[in-house]
Amino acid sequence: MKSLNIGIIGFGTVGCGVFETLKSFNEITVKKIAVKNINKKRNIENFDNSLLTDNPYEIVNNPDIDVIVEVAGGINPIFDVLKTAINNGKHIVTANKELLAKKGSELFSLAKEKNTVILYEAAVAGGIPIIMPIKTILCANKITKIAAILNGTTNYILTKMAEQELSYETALKQAQELGYAETDPTGDVEGFDASYKISILSTISFNKRIDINKIYREGITKITPQDIKSAKELGYKIKLIAMGRVLDDGKIDVRVHPMLVAKKHLLAKVNNATNSIMLSGYPVGDLVFTGAGAGAEPTSSSVVGDLLVLASELEITNSPLPQSICTHNETAEQIDIGDTYNDYYISITTSNNPGTIGIIGTICGKNNINISTIMQKGINKDNTAEIVVLTETSKESDVQNALKELIQSESIKNINNLLRVMN
Repeated sequence: MKSLNIGIIGFGTVGCGVFETLKSFNEITVKKIAVKNINKKRNIENFDNSLLTDNPYEIVNNPDIDVIVEVAGGINPIFDVLKTAINNGKHIVTANKELLAKKGSELFSLAKEKNTVILYEAAVAGGIPIIMPIKTILCANKITKIAAILNGTTNYILTKMAEQELSYETALKQAQELGYAETDPTGDVEGFDASYKISILSTISFNKRIDINKIYREGITKITPQDIKSAKELGYKIKLIAMGRVLDDGKIDVRVHPMLVAKKHLLAKVNNATNSIMLSGYPVGDLVFTGAGAGAEPTSSSVVGDLLVLASELEITNSPLPQSICTHNETAEQIDIGDTYNDYYISITTSNNPGTIGIIGTICGKNNINISTIMQKGINKDNTAEIVVLTETSKESDVQNALKELIQSESIKNINNLLRVMN
C-alpha cells in the first residue's frame, strides 16, 4: 500500500475521530491540520500542536500533501479551498454533504479534468457503506427507488415522542443534551440535512444530476403528540423519510418530509439515532442498509476507509478508482410536489355540529379524493371535535385544493396537519 501524506481541514468531533483512527495505520501520515482556533484545547493525548494551522491554503498548496480530508462542512470558504486543492492535483476525501449537494457538479467536473478523485462515503450516512456499493457491486442494477431515514437527530426525536409521549420541544431538548442535536437544530429538524443526502444518493442511483433546489423539503416541527398517538392507533409510526424514485415516464420524484409508515415496515422499526436506506432495483430486488449514521467513530470509519482504498489504488495506478469519476452529464427532470400521488393523513379540528363529517366527505369527493378511514377523537371542552382522515391515493394538488375549501367552511376550525402515508 502506498504511503499517503494527508492534510485535514476541520478538527471538530469528526476530524478528531479521524485523527484518532489513523493512529492504527502507519501508511497514512497527517502532515497538517487546518482549524479555526489554534489555541483551542484538544482532548487528544500527546497531541502535537505544531500540526495546526489556521490557514487551509497552507495545506492545499503544500506539494508534499497527497490527499485532503475535508470534514469542516459548509460552502464558504471550503468550496474555493477544495477547488484549489484539485487544481494542485490533490485527491479529496470529504464528509461535506451540503457542499456536494450544492456544488458537487462543479467539483466533480474539475476533478475529472485534473485526473483526481473525490471520495465521499462519509457524506451520506456516517458509517453505513452505501456510496461505493452503489458505484461498484450494484452497478449492474437499474435502481428505481430509494426510501430512507437519513437524519439521526430527527429519528431520535420522533422515537422519543412515540415511546415516551414527549412533546416535540421536550424531545428536542433531550436530543440536545445528549449531543444528537445542535444548539441551532434547523439543519436537522427542517429537513435540510436529509435533503442534501437524498440529492447525492439519487444522483448516483439514477445516473442523473439532481437539483437540490427542486427537492420538496418539510421538517418535523409541526408533528404533535396527538399526531403520534393517532398514527399509532391507525397502525403507523411517523418518520422523516427521504425519498427518490424514477416514475414510469422517466421523470424523477425526490423529496423529504414526515410520513406515516406502517408498523410492519422495516423503516418503522428503525429507532433512535440509527439511519436506514432501502433501495429497490433490477435485478437485485430490495436491499436495506442500516447502522450508525453520524458520530465520530462511524463517520471516521468511512473517511479512513476511503483513504485506505485510495492508498491501495495509488500503489498500482496514477488514475485511481475510475468508477468514482463523475459521468452524470444529464440533469434529471424533477416533478413538483403538486404532481405527486400519495395517501394522506389529515388532522382537522371541527365544530361539533351535525353534518360536519358529511361536509368533509363532500369537499373531498368534489376534489377527486376517496376517504379510506375517518376517526373522531371525542369532544373538546369548547365543543370542538378532533377528526382524523386517511385518504386513498390522491393527487397532491387536489388535496391542497380540498384543504383550502375545508378551511373556508364554518364547521372547520383548523387544519392541524397534513402528512403523507408511505405505500
